Amino acid sequence: MSVNVNRSVLDQFYRYKMPRIIAKVEGKGNGIKTVIVNMTDVAKSLNRPPTYPTKFFGCELGAQTQFDAKNDRFIVNGSHEANKLQDMLDGFIRKFVLCPECDNPETDLHINAKKQTIGNSCKACGYRGMLDTRHKLCTFILRNPPEDTGSVKKKEKKSKKKDKENGSSDGEASNHNDIDAPDAVDGDDDDQDWGEETTEEAQQRRMEEISAHAKNLTLSEDLEKPLEERVNLFYNFVKFTHNNKKAQKYLLGGFECLVKLHQTQLLPRVPIVLKDLYDADLLEEDVILAWAEKVSKKYVSKELAKEIHAKAAPFVKWLKEAEEESEGSGADEEEDDNVEVVYSSSARELKVETVTPEKPAEEEDDLDIDAI
Repeated sequence: MSVNVNRSVLDQFYRYKMPRIIAKVEGKGNGIKTVIVNMTDVAKSLNRPPTYPTKFFGCELGAQTQFDAKNDRFIVNGSHEANKLQDMLDGFIRKFVLCPECDNPETDLHINAKKQTIGNSCKACGYRGMLDTRHKLCTFILRNPPEDTGSVKKKEKKSKKKDKENGSSDGEASNHNDIDAPDAVDGDDDDQDWGEETTEEAQQRRMEEISAHAKNLTLSEDLEKPLEERVNLFYNFVKFTHNNKKAQKYLLGGFECLVKLHQTQLLPRVPIVLKDLYDADLLEEDVILAWAEKVSKKYVSKELAKEIHAKAAPFVKWLKEAEEESEGSGADEEEDDNVEVVYSSSARELKVETVTPEKPAEEEDDLDIDAI
C-alpha cells in the first residue's frame, strides 16, 4: 500500500507516492533489531540513498544502524514498530526531501566537501538554497554524498581530463548526458576532497581561503563560549548597521526571514526584538517608521509580512508618540522660561506666577546731550 510522500497532503490523487514502511523485528534480548524490509523502494521514491533515512532513524532513536546494500538489508538496533518509523520518516522528508518553497519532493542534494556544506535544489520551482547542517545526519551525508552529485561529478571531471589529454571531445558529450542533476548551489566543482583531512594545518588552510566576513559565520569554538559572550559577538558583527540606513533595511529584511524560520517562537516577540535593536542603536527611528509604512513581500510572503507588521504596531505607535512628545517639548521649554515659582512661609499652597520680562533700559550712549 502506498502513501503520499508529503503526508500532510490529503489529496488521494497526489502524484508523489511511496510505499508504506515494512518493518520486521529479529533476534532477542540485547541482539534484538529491526530490519526495514523495503527501505530500498522507500528511498527510491524519495530520490535519496537508502542509508540516509536509515541513519536518520538511528540519530532520532539513539540507536546503532547497519547497512548491507548487497543483500538489501537496512537495520536499526532495537525493537521498533512500523508505524513509529513511518511517523519518524515524515521528519526526514520534511528536513531533507521537501522543497522549502513549494513543498514538492523533486529535490537534489549537492555536497561541497571542501566547504562542508549541503546544497538543495528543486526541479519543480527552481529553488536553490542551503540545508541547515546542525542535524547529526548531515555529518553522515557529508561523508557519504549521493552518487549523482558527488562521485559521479568526480568521475565526469576525471573523464573530461582524460578526453582532453587524448584530444577527444566524445567522452565529454556522453558524460554530459549521463548527469541529470543540476550544478551545485554554490557553483564550486572542485574535486579536491577536504572532508577526510582534519589536521590543524588543513583546517588553517581552509580558514585562510574564507573571506574575513565569512569567518564570522562559520562554526568555530565561539559556540562553546557562554551565552553573554556569544551575544556580544553577534552585537559586534551587526554593528556595521550603525549610521548605515541601507544596512539597517537589510537587517530588517533578515529579521523577517528569521521570523519565517521560527514563526511560532519569534512572531509574538516581534515588538520586543525591534525595541532591543532600537535601544542598541542597531536600528534608527526613521528607518523603522519607514519600514512600518509599507508591507513588502521582498523577503517573506505578503501574508506573513502583514502579521509581522501587525505585531510590531504597538512598538511603532510608541515610537511615533515619543517623537511627537520630543517635538512638543521645545515649546514647553520656552513657556517654562517665563514661569517663576514663588515661595512664601505663610502660604499653604505652592503659587506659580507668570513673569513678564522687563524691557532692557536704554544704554547711556543713546542719551540726547542737547536735552541736558
